[in-house]
This record gives sequence, C-alpha cells and structure tokens, in this order.
Amino acid sequence: MARGTYFSDFEVGQRFVSGGRTITEADVVNFAGISGDYNPLHTDQSFAEKTPFGQRIAHGMLAASISTGLGQTLGIFEGTTLALMEQRFAYKAPMFFGDTIRLSLTVESVKASSKGGKGVVFFKAEILKQDETVAVDGSWTVLFRDRR
Repeated sequence: MARGTYFSDFEVGQRFVSGGRTITEADVVNFAGISGDYNPLHTDQSFAEKTPFGQRIAHGMLAASISTGLGQTLGIFEGTTLALMEQRFAYKAPMFFGDTIRLSLTVESVKASSKGGKGVVFFKAEILKQDETVAVDGSWTVLFRDRR
C-alpha cells in the first residue's frame, strides 16, 4: 500500500502489522526518567524477583508509547492523518526486558465526516509479543484526510 492512506481507502477487516522492536533495559531506564515512574517492579531487580513475575517488567505505557512509533513505520498515517482522537489500552500480559513487540491494527469500522473530505477510522489495536501473546489490547480512533 502506498505511503499515507486516505480515509476512503480503508476497508473493514484490513489488518496492518508492524515489524518488531525489542524492549531493552535502556528503554525502561529512559522511560522511568522521562515519566518519573520508578516503581521497583520496573527498576529494582531484587524487589522484582520476589513478585509473581520473578523479574523486572517494562512499563505498560512504555509499550503503548513504542506502539505509536511502530504505527508510523506502517506508512498508513504519513501525510493523511489529521488527528489521533483516542487511544485505549488494557494490559493483558507482562513485557519483559528482551521481549520483541509488534503492533497489529485492524480496521473495525469507518465513519465519513458529514462535512466531507475526511473521516474517522476505528482500529482494534494489539501489541503482540514474539510468541503472539497479546500484551496490550486496545483501540485507536484516527481522523484521516480523504481525496475528495
């Protein structure tokens, strides 16, 4: 598909899957610094070893943030996105240092603007681990330009 997808080009059921991105310790340390979230579950190995996970886990919002970058690699947003209107996330499985995640976006519905020239695309969004486990389940609502 060409870079930058217009509203009228989306079809219900279309699926877009990004390449992978491995979560590193540096990612988690940098995210903790930017967000101020130094929860020991993410930053303290001794503490994390005593949790049900047995090791440190990445911040859920780190994966959500990375997913927006993975979305950009798909090319569908390039030059045609007018607004990211909403994102919702439900955290389903832990992401460990070294996990590789991908973004899957599936078009659930589309709604043309009554003013013309644009429309809203509703995506089911999943952040998948290397073993296809859904780590984060959610949705994205995006306003796209149209050709008309």
